[in-house]
Amino acid sequence: MEGNVADGLWVEVKDFKKDTLGYGHYQNGSIAVRMLSFDQSVPDESFYANKLIRALSLRQSAQLPSSHTNCFRLVHGEGDGLTGLVIDYYDGVAIVQAHSTGMHVDREKIAQALKTVLKDQLKAVYYKSQGTLPGKVRDEKNDGYLLGMAAVPHIVKEHDHKFYIDWEAGQKTGFFLDQRENRKLLGDFSKGKKVLNTFCYTGGFSVYALKAGAALVHSVDASEKAVELTRQNIALNGFDALQHACYAMDTFEFLKDKKDQYDVIILDPPAFAKHRDAKHQAMKGYQRLNAEAMKMIRSGGVLFTFSCSQVIDRKLFYDTVTSAAIQAGRDIKVLSHLCQPADHPVSIFHPEGEYLKGLVLSVH
Repeated sequence: MEGNVADGLWVEVKDFKKDTLGYGHYQNGSIAVRMLSFDQSVPDESFYANKLIRALSLRQSAQLPSSHTNCFRLVHGEGDGLTGLVIDYYDGVAIVQAHSTGMHVDREKIAQALKTVLKDQLKAVYYKSQGTLPGKVRDEKNDGYLLGMAAVPHIVKEHDHKFYIDWEAGQKTGFFLDQRENRKLLGDFSKGKKVLNTFCYTGGFSVYALKAGAALVHSVDASEKAVELTRQNIALNGFDALQHACYAMDTFEFLKDKKDQYDVIILDPPAFAKHRDAKHQAMKGYQRLNAEAMKMIRSGGVLFTFSCSQVIDRKLFYDTVTSAAIQAGRDIKVLSHLCQPADHPVSIFHPEGEYLKGLVLSVH
């Protein structure tokens, strides 16, 4: 790379012998170039379409989409060779989220590539990157439709469970697609049980528990807006207040007087650590949260516990939960190790892409 280059532009990367290593997006920062191609030739107009074809083929091999599920992650950054880019697909609507200036600059090209690859399966492309872009670009008002238009809320199916999606006002791209298979697993433990879903957001785990025949489900979130979204999704799936109750309050406060009330508890908090400087405090938070839930759950109960903090690896999370078990004084057995599903692939050369860690625990 020679001379002054503006953030977001494509650059050629050479070794000390002046041989071409590949091409990527330049950005002034700790990562100077996000490599996207290791070919000798300059990426042409078909670059994004070819990447999307490969990404879609991977999803199709995992039976996505299907007659039972019409929402999934189409592009997962480094896992699909498109570092800095996330694309979620909600039954005809693609939500594009850029995490780098280069992907922001190329957003129109990405939208056109989506149209080329998805054809009549694509109704609209919405760009939502206001909270994920770096530096000065973040201050610009860029969110909006790149192609077409779609009304929100938009109803999708996930394993035949229905959910309202609002990509315009909701968190992330509107839904947490990464918990799909873990929500399905929860159903196996929920029949006839009293279930508590903490940090519930749109109530995904709650809907699965009710569909599986839970005797009672309670959903808790500090956000009144999230609680209202949960209520809407519970009603959308045909359940009422006799089977489900929502509480807009802090999870720690809610757990204080709930000893022996629940057979199953889900702990799916937001990322406690978004950067390394916050790791220590995050571990204390995970330890306290898990210890409280372990103390409160009925003997013989099942705890689903997660961390979506990328800077906290699987071993550190496991060790923290072990510390919580010691603090709680309960006998804990590990039933399953959980992770993100196949549409959130992890490059073997980028292990940091495995951000979602989970454990299913038996508590006595």
